[in-house]
Amino acid sequence: MTGRALLHLKSRGRLFLPAFAFIAIAAPVLLRQACWPQVPAQSQAAQATITLPEFVVASVKPSNVKVKEPVAGIFKYPGGEVRARYLTLGVLLKIAFDVQPFQIVGGPAWIHDDLYDIDAQGPVSSKLSGLSPLSLNSPLTEEQRLMLQSLLISRFQLAFHRENKTGPVYLLEKVSKRPKLHSPRKTDAVPWVGSNIGGPVNGDGIAGQNVSMPLLAIRLSRYLQCPVLDKTELSGEYDFKYEYANNNPNSEREFVDSILTSVQALGLRLRPSTAPVDTIVIDNAEKPSPN
Repeated sequence: MTGRALLHLKSRGRLFLPAFAFIAIAAPVLLRQACWPQVPAQSQAAQATITLPEFVVASVKPSNVKVKEPVAGIFKYPGGEVRARYLTLGVLLKIAFDVQPFQIVGGPAWIHDDLYDIDAQGPVSSKLSGLSPLSLNSPLTEEQRLMLQSLLISRFQLAFHRENKTGPVYLLEKVSKRPKLHSPRKTDAVPWVGSNIGGPVNGDGIAGQNVSMPLLAIRLSRYLQCPVLDKTELSGEYDFKYEYANNNPNSEREFVDSILTSVQALGLRLRPSTAPVDTIVIDNAEKPSPN
């Protein structure tokens, strides 16, 4: 799947999310508020000082929104180069810290509105110098994510702290002895998970390719805007697809119901529970100066 596939987000129908995508899916406001309480934005503890690896060369600029049909996303290149296009600071934070949207709270409103481009290069001394990604859309390595954290702290004057709060979650569990999960047809394929898959019945459902259960839990949490923890005890990667007719696939309530129904049809379930979840609280963020 190319980066251009991340551009067309006009409707949720037939949208397939690659495993590395960080585009947030809208969920019902009532579900989001009930699922995860708001964390106070004020600091309660000083952020620990740690040494992070850094890009040797990096440019951060406002995106040129006049470009026709821009391609939004973050991309890896051989030699450790990273480019981000048309991403907000909020999305960049989710990528850098490898968290879900609901795990980041606080900060000024512009962090979810203003778009930025980033061009960055890792040091020759890093193991990234010999990196040759499977595709431009491959997920960032842990080292690249740490470098991105360092860049955001430096250029956006980012200050934050972490809080661990107990709140509602879903537990992804196996309920069938033989879940409807199949060995992947292409073991080297880029993993993805999709919902509202369309097809001959133009209905709801869920489908996935080369997906592990922990990864499925992560994708489901983005759909539901609520933490989903993998408790299936299933190892390996799987292909799966379930689809059913629905006369109103654009309803937010029915969209959530379709996720719960589809997961159950696969021989799994999402059981409500409570658990501690790491939350990043933004204490300060400033727009970067031109460079």
